[in-house]
Amino acid sequence: MAARKSSRKKSSHRKYGKAASKSVESAMRREKRGTLRSGKGGEGGKVTSRKQAIAIGLSEARKKGAKVPMKKAS
Repeated sequence: MAARKSSRKKSSHRKYGKAASKSVESAMRREKRGTLRSGKGGEGGKVTSRKQAIAIGLSEARKKGAKVPMKKAS
């Protein structure tokens, strides 16, 4: 029997840049400390969700111009 080749090509590039991970790391720390706030100007209240903290970190990274994939259309 011959070995099956996978039809998907393996990608060797990073999906997210290093600057993006630093931005997310910073947002996670602020969430843990209780200083991360949601909404424009932090008017939305305190962030308690881990997922929301990651989303805010990625959003901040995008604004800075870091390598982050585009948001999915909802």
